[in-house]
Amino acid sequence: MTAFSTLCCTRNADHRAGPAWWGRVACWLAVVWLLLAGSPVLHAEPAPAEISAMQVEATDAGLLLSANLQFELPVQVEDAVRQGIPMYFVAEAQVQRERWYWSDQQLATASRYYRLSHQPLTRRWRLHMSSMPFSSAGAGLALGQTFEELDEALASIQRISRWKIMDAAPSQSGVSVQLRFRLDLSQLPRPLQIGALGRTGWNLQLSHSLPLERAP
Repeated sequence: MTAFSTLCCTRNADHRAGPAWWGRVACWLAVVWLLLAGSPVLHAEPAPAEISAMQVEATDAGLLLSANLQFELPVQVEDAVRQGIPMYFVAEAQVQRERWYWSDQQLATASRYYRLSHQPLTRRWRLHMSSMPFSSAGAGLALGQTFEELDEALASIQRISRWKIMDAAPSQSGVSVQLRFRLDLSQLPRPLQIGALGRTGWNLQLSHSLPLERAP
């Protein structure tokens, strides 16, 4: 009986040590780790980024664009800016006319540049906006605002109100306005550019087109 009992224990031990048993243990450990760590896989997916309420108004002052940008900062981007790395964004508007016999005709283009930074000592957020890329030449023309919370700074970026994108409204038919918004990775420090290139956690792009109706 003793030999029989010992043999059974040995076979059970061999069975538990098999690949199938260890696979089941690994699966359970992964599930427990996800529950305790609060992995993003278990969280609700963020709302898709999009441009809504886009309007183009033809006035005596020119062509004015208004829109709402609906997006959330990717986790990696927010972590980086909280660590003191400024983030840069670009809004680009293009007025173009469709031509069946050739490529679309570009009637006008306009750009807005944003720089979002965090000041750890004061725990405040700083947002600069400029019509020129941020450089030694264009930095002095940037308008700056300070915010207590990140959501407030993002709300200022996400609201585009009566932005002049063209001096005079076009009179041609078949004209449309395309608005694009993106995270400008080219402005990041070189090592961060290389690490962020091609990774979905650093991808933030929005685009929307609106046909322009001719005035009667």
